[in-house]
Amino acid sequence: MKPKPNEISGVTRSYPRLPGDVLPMIRMLRCLLPVGCLALAFSVAISGDGKKYSIKATDNPAPMELTKPIQNLLNGASVQLLDGTGELICEIWFRKEIPTDAAPEQIKTGVTYREVKQTEIFGAIQFHKDWADYRKQKVKAGVYTLRLAYQPADGKHTLEHSEFQEFLLVTAAKADTRTALMEPKDLREISGDSIGSGHPGVFMLWPNTKPGAEPSLAARPRDHWVLNAKANLVVGGKAIGTPLGIGLNLVGHSPAE
Repeated sequence: MKPKPNEISGVTRSYPRLPGDVLPMIRMLRCLLPVGCLALAFSVAISGDGKKYSIKATDNPAPMELTKPIQNLLNGASVQLLDGTGELICEIWFRKEIPTDAAPEQIKTGVTYREVKQTEIFGAIQFHKDWADYRKQKVKAGVYTLRLAYQPADGKHTLEHSEFQEFLLVTAAKADTRTALMEPKDLREISGDSIGSGHPGVFMLWPNTKPGAEPSLAARPRDHWVLNAKANLVVGGKAIGTPLGIGLNLVGHSPAE
């Protein structure tokens, strides 16, 4: 069945095939109900495999596998991602404050991921089951840090591989013990070693220019599911009262895979 655009958001999503005896009922409702009500009734986002995903906020502290300096950077609560059966997939602790060198003009127009230095820690994640990154590489259950990286401009990484060029790389907690920045090349190598691959473990970042007060989960085209959150921005060690929106792709893969 071909994907059809959602009547409210315009986002293309796939819907399960309805039994034949339901179709006449829908036609009747179309005549009786206002168009907006009918659209609302069928606007529930469902992934291509029929699963729904949800998130849950908790007051769980950061995992003890992380070193104390890294724990101190993180929020004291987590966001959990659950599948359609309620099974816990992973748990994320975002960083409380993220340093940026953005100029005042950039802050006014909106800070992007590119105004944050590569390899900066964005948070930590604990996978409670084996999962797959954006390249469909296996990421074993465990605790990892999340550090920012830009997609290499080497001609090998194009829009065919990813819609956006900023990612968070996963690195095993035992291999990432300091808060300091590192060389991007070193981060890629350590991340690749952490998942037993020649390529780092990558999770794409979507733009999130209008972060909400609380984390939210958004369904995107091609069965991508994005956790939207935010962190306070800091310039020169001082909070500027402006958040950086974070859109972390947790479900869905590169179209090239």
